Amino acid sequence: MAKYRKKPVVIEAVQWDGEYYGEMFEFLGGNPDDKISPDGRTFTIDHTKGPGGLIIKTLEGEHFASIGDFIIKGVNGEYYPCKPDIFEKTYEAV
Repeated sequence: MAKYRKKPVVIEAVQWDGEYYGEMFEFLGGNPDDKISPDGRTFTIDHTKGPGGLIIKTLEGEHFASIGDFIIKGVNGEYYPCKPDIFEKTYEAV
């Protein structure tokens, strides 16, 4: 069996606090007043889904981002949520 190491990659991420929409919307390419990305494909806000209501549209479908989750911008410009414990084990500040 072959073994592989993950290539070092610098990513951009913002932690979702469920309150300060401005920073998150700017990061996701949207307008804080619209609560949706300009193309409608990156994210939406739906408070009926749970606290914070942030739904990230990933390559695998829609994922609910819980308060405290990190939203990561991937190497191809895609976005996805990551639980804080996994984020801390995988990434370090640069």
